[in-house]
Amino acid sequence: MTYRPHPFSWCPGDGARHATTSHRPQTGAEVTALCSAAFTADHSDAAWLWPTCAVCNAAAHDMAGTPKARRSG
Repeated sequence: MTYRPHPFSWCPGDGARHATTSHRPQTGAEVTALCSAAFTADHSDAAWLWPTCAVCNAAAHDMAGTPKARRSG
């Protein structure tokens, strides 16, 4: 079994990087994100550069028990 420190994984799809409780969905898999968006996973190099979904980011931080990072400057 693969080490997984949190009960979510990051997965790009539908133009953003989302968090999901699915365990490392492969490209082409149908995924439901923490924000409730349903999309097809896309692990292309460009997809990892898409913006992070704000709703998924907040939910992931809550699940991890860590404060959301603040933007500097």
